[in-house]
Amino acid sequence: MLCMLSCSRIGISFNKKLLSVVSFLLVVSSAFCQENALDEVVWVVGNEVILRSDVEFQRMNAEMQGQKITGDPYSVIPEQLAVQKLFLTQAAIDSVEVSESNVADMVKEQLEYMIQMAGSEEKLEEYRGMTIKQIKSEIQKFYIESEKIKEAKRKIVGDRKISPAEVRRYFKNIPSDSLPFIPMQVEVQILTRAPEVKESEIDRVKNELLSYAQRVNSGESSFSTLARLYSEDEGSARQGGEIGFRGRAETVPEFSSVAFSLTDPKTVSKIVKTEYGYHIIQLIARKGDKVNVRHILRKPKLSEEEINKTISRLDTVVNDIRNKKYTFEDAVQVISDDKDTHNNHGLMVNADMQTGVQTSRFQMKDLPQEVAKVVDKLHIGEISSPFTMINNKGAQVCAIVLLKNRYPGHKADITEDFQMLTEIVSNKKQEEILDNWIRDKQKTTYVRIKDGWKKSDFKYPGWVK
Repeated sequence: MLCMLSCSRIGISFNKKLLSVVSFLLVVSSAFCQENALDEVVWVVGNEVILRSDVEFQRMNAEMQGQKITGDPYSVIPEQLAVQKLFLTQAAIDSVEVSESNVADMVKEQLEYMIQMAGSEEKLEEYRGMTIKQIKSEIQKFYIESEKIKEAKRKIVGDRKISPAEVRRYFKNIPSDSLPFIPMQVEVQILTRAPEVKESEIDRVKNELLSYAQRVNSGESSFSTLARLYSEDEGSARQGGEIGFRGRAETVPEFSSVAFSLTDPKTVSKIVKTEYGYHIIQLIARKGDKVNVRHILRKPKLSEEEINKTISRLDTVVNDIRNKKYTFEDAVQVISDDKDTHNNHGLMVNADMQTGVQTSRFQMKDLPQEVAKVVDKLHIGEISSPFTMINNKGAQVCAIVLLKNRYPGHKADITEDFQMLTEIVSNKKQEEILDNWIRDKQKTTYVRIKDGWKKSDFKYPGWVK
């Protein structure tokens, strides 16, 4: 999936095992609903309702995942759902918008798992008693609401930074045996080189885009239809190329420059080259300082000849470094075309998009898969042979890596692991802010709980007034 429209992959981080469990539950939940036809509203939070079936579904979900619910599930689960409703209400107040294109990847992966679990689209429709279109809409709603909740929380927490003094103060009184365990981490330097694309291939892609533009301008085809058929940005292609309302900083500069210059929704832009490939763009609408457009992306194909030529060149580089003709850092400055690491001596940076914390250390699971496979076999200071990988722009590149350091798993140390401890303290502070916000929000939110569901062991006692 081309993640063109933001600096990080949008959405929820997937766990394959969890996703398959959730998919199974979504498939079989129709049977539960049929057996419990007499559903009922058990909670009302603001304008949102919680059904008995919602609670039962979450209980089944926990059981399937082997999660132990501390306390009465008919108290814990509805309260958790009620807290989500509070955040959704706040998202509506803040006018938080999440377009279908933002969650398209997650929806696609979820739907594919559900079809796989059921055996076919027809069987899934039979189990759910819904059409595929309706099931997809249900999944979209789930993920859109999840993204709205995340954004509401982000706004509540704000951009508060944790000071070094706060970190030291927090951990000063913690017993050493209570310090968190830090898994093995590595520091990796990388050099990447994109194989050359033949001019004939670039011309082919441009001619394709020109033909699409001509078909739109002549009225032969709609832009959205062509985007669904031919665009290589899979997320927006399923939405007819639509990316949703975006500000200038939310797309790469070359794309933004053209998108914001469009004035006539009936015309198609010139061909735009970005680091992702080649695009044509059509205006949909403007709203304040944001614009909504459709685009079609086409990416030139690399030939095996050019890939092998680049691998051969990197082979020579590796041998020269091993023979000490120059250093890895020198090679990065001269050869590497990875913008993220070129000016950092090739050192990869692990950035947490939620907290803003950056570190050069990675757990193996956080490295790109192709890099992790190579690094796992290296000794400290060793350089790899050339390999191919897909970079964060969705492009195939050739690469070599050097394992700069490996840190064995250990109890957190305030000096060695300061950045990670900062993140832990930051998360704790965020939890405190959100906890206080929930307690305040309870006071001004209408809540009605059905008799028999007014438990006494709620985490937030303000539900019952």
